[in-house]
Amino acid sequence: MSVSTSVPTELRLTPAAGRIGAIVHDVKLGADLPAETVAALEAALYEHKVLFFRGQEHLDDAEHEAFARLLGQPVFHPTVPSADGRYIFELDATKGVRANNWHTDVTFVPSYPKASILRALELPPAGGSTVWANTAAAYQDLPEPLKVLAESLRAVHTNDYDYAASLALSPELADNAEIAERFRRVFVSTAFKTEHPLVRVHPVTGEKNLLLGSFVLKIVGVSGKDSRALVELYQRYVERLENTVRWDWQVGDVAIWDNRATQHYAVNDYGDEPRLVRRITLDGDLPVGVDGRPSRLLEPADPPRVAGLVPAAELEAEALGAKS
Repeated sequence: MSVSTSVPTELRLTPAAGRIGAIVHDVKLGADLPAETVAALEAALYEHKVLFFRGQEHLDDAEHEAFARLLGQPVFHPTVPSADGRYIFELDATKGVRANNWHTDVTFVPSYPKASILRALELPPAGGSTVWANTAAAYQDLPEPLKVLAESLRAVHTNDYDYAASLALSPELADNAEIAERFRRVFVSTAFKTEHPLVRVHPVTGEKNLLLGSFVLKIVGVSGKDSRALVELYQRYVERLENTVRWDWQVGDVAIWDNRATQHYAVNDYGDEPRLVRRITLDGDLPVGVDGRPSRLLEPADPPRVAGLVPAAELEAEALGAKS
């Protein structure tokens, strides 16, 4: 199914790059946005894949969450616990972890988030930008034989990998085996493996998107060497500069991205300067390939009741019931 890519005239947009990204002007994000504006933002998000907003310093954690609920159901991270019971996932560079790898959020579970909403609280004086890539444009760039092959492939995604190497722990932490192992134990408190189609059909736009990123372990049915070669081949199309947009953050900025149609990369070029951002992700849906086959959980055999496996609204109702 396809949707119109026309954006309602009530939004004033400036393209941020040729193939992905738009800056939204004159919108103050919050729980009180009218339904018409929310619908316009959703339409713009499906067209541009990532939306940028300046001057949103008024948002605190509570208002961030309240706004997120207008776009969908927030979810907790499947393995990293929330510090205060909110849906906020904090990324604090002073604690050593920097996600400078190409990834789509949380693809190691079947129904990974449909969208993410990130706001900047503290930034280095220079550097620390984020790059997003359009995975639908990457698919369209493929020569026809590579499209045919990609549509036949499935890949295993996992959170059980070299956490210190992939998430770029600062040298003093990466060299500390005890600290590096502590990071890994939290992130892999439950080790997931999920099989996804390499080409996902977007449930709203009908676009075909390459579903890859740093959580990919292997291509199903292919030897290790050939699997790595195939992943690198298709990932190169995602990372082509023509398919990307780079955002230089200011404090108070918010970015919203369609997690079903993008990858992103946080650039680690700011030394030991602070960088603090907070993210909320929204409940997703089960991916389906071109052949109609859905994603499936491979491990664990007896999975916990967590986001990406159980609808977030159901989990939230259980939590509220337990508190009453």
